[in-house]
Amino acid sequence: MSATKINSAPSRLLLLAVVVLVGLNLRPFLTGIGPLTSRIQEATGLDYRSMSLFTLVPMVLMGVCALAGSWLERVTGARAAVIGALLVLCVASALRLVVGNGYALIATAAFCGIGVAVVQAVFPGIIKAHFPHQVAVVMGLYSAMLMGGGALGAQASPVIADLTGSWHVGLAWIAVPAALAALLSAFALPRGRAVRRGTLRTGLLLRRPRTWLLMACFGLVNGGYSTIVAWLAPYYQTLGWTSAASGGLLAIMAASQAVAALAMPALAARRQDRRPWIMLALGLQITGFAGIAFWPNLAPLGWTVLVGAGLGGSFALSMVVALDHLENPADAGALSAVMQGGGFLLAGLSPLIVAVLRDHSGSFAAGWLMHMGCAALVALLSLRFVPHGYARSMNVPVGNEPAIVRP
Repeated sequence: MSATKINSAPSRLLLLAVVVLVGLNLRPFLTGIGPLTSRIQEATGLDYRSMSLFTLVPMVLMGVCALAGSWLERVTGARAAVIGALLVLCVASALRLVVGNGYALIATAAFCGIGVAVVQAVFPGIIKAHFPHQVAVVMGLYSAMLMGGGALGAQASPVIADLTGSWHVGLAWIAVPAALAALLSAFALPRGRAVRRGTLRTGLLLRRPRTWLLMACFGLVNGGYSTIVAWLAPYYQTLGWTSAASGGLLAIMAASQAVAALAMPALAARRQDRRPWIMLALGLQITGFAGIAFWPNLAPLGWTVLVGAGLGGSFALSMVVALDHLENPADAGALSAVMQGGGFLLAGLSPLIVAVLRDHSGSFAAGWLMHMGCAALVALLSLRFVPHGYARSMNVPVGNEPAIVRP
């Protein structure tokens, strides 16, 4: 599609379709593992610490690749980067159909993580460039689809595994929607490079204290997500739940994430100060993690919905706040990529830390309490996200401060 035709209504609808389909593909490869943990362990002999690598390795690679996102976009262009990354995700997912060795299976997760990382690094810049006046709403849609894909993976993987009698198929099906997303992206994404060239490179962004603050907040919040994805289903399986039931619980968590990821940015778009909504999202997390830790069987659906809504809202608002800091779409996309890079490196450690805590304490409760503390810390750090100080914090002339983003 020509970049000159991107402002037409049909083209914008096609772009929104890309946002939906691409977002749906970025989490099933992670969330499909948890409900099938016991089957994978039985077939491969992997212990809990090794199983944590299915989340840790992709998250770390998401971080490393995200830091190179702005360079990759300059070299290949956003369109080629997205299409190529989706094809990597497709092939790596398909390989799970035939790979039986535990560590080879983890390697497929690594390649899935690389593909997802590239998409996550360049896609916010695409949204900022083509929906400059609807950033909060479209980022909310993207985040909601991302979380919705997580729900799809958690629910579909054990069901497909049961229907086919193979956990391999329960993991490999993700190749099909990834291929469809690559085809739609090839058709709908405009050719050519970004309209506005960015001036902020990764090295320069890393010299800004605000970049590190954004990374810390994003990493601490997403650490809760990576832990939930890795250990919520196995945790409830230790309490007597079946793999299908625990997968359904994880799907409910991801669905509540999707609703909050769509709703909170849209509601927050009425004002540029996103902090009240960030505090609400973090409060939901703290309440949900407390319930899972202390009273897991009292109201498992309720605790899961609270955690999911808190995580989904926090993720989407973190992305919006990063884009709020800079008006140039290329620069804003670069900042978002760096935030995700450092954040995912931090978040990737959480499942392993929780596995170690579980081995020493005999329970996952210590991990849930750790994430209560992380959410409280992010609440304190987020007080610094004062909109009129964004330009100053990024060392941008005051006249270039971003305008309020409205839906």
